[in-house]
Amino acid sequence: MKGMLIVLISAALLVGCGGGKQITRLDPGSQTDLSGKWNDTDSRLVAEEMIRDCLSRPWLTEFAVAKGAKPVVVVGTIDNLSHEHISTETFIADFERELINSSQVRFIAAKDWRAEIRQERQEQQEFASRETMKKMRNELGADFILQGAIKSIIDQEGGKRVVFYQTDLELVNIETIEKVWIGQKKIKKGISQGSTSW
Repeated sequence: MKGMLIVLISAALLVGCGGGKQITRLDPGSQTDLSGKWNDTDSRLVAEEMIRDCLSRPWLTEFAVAKGAKPVVVVGTIDNLSHEHISTETFIADFERELINSSQVRFIAAKDWRAEIRQERQEQQEFASRETMKKMRNELGADFILQGAIKSIIDQEGGKRVVFYQTDLELVNIETIEKVWIGQKKIKKGISQGSTSW
């Protein structure tokens, strides 16, 4: 009797769990837009287009001619001033990837990562062998910093909504605080009531 009860409970649990979610693996590079909100596709496409524009402008050639070297760039703060939550960390990572993969600039770690790296270097002075420890005060200084913001505007009437995103970026010479490049990318999405719930 006890064995029969265990079998019935197990069967009930299996039936209760059987009609749940269905998971489908998607290509990470595919364009998906379920809610109409800012997503990974927007982040990637904006980063690719803006960095391509940034690296095609005169500041890059002018620096290389004047200094005889590739400029050193760091990504600074990119603020989310939009109406929704946007992971700016993912957005910044997309910019960093595009800059590094371009092979046209040298790139240093962002501010948030430097503290951990400096701590590691400090500990090496105490614990690593003289042959393998890394020197203090030997960091590569950045020539330019990339900063900006993501903004949005919503226009809604009845069951229709249009969301407008604007990404503004500036590349600034750290020594002279001269702006050497200003970029802007706009995205507009039309959303009908049946496609999402707000």
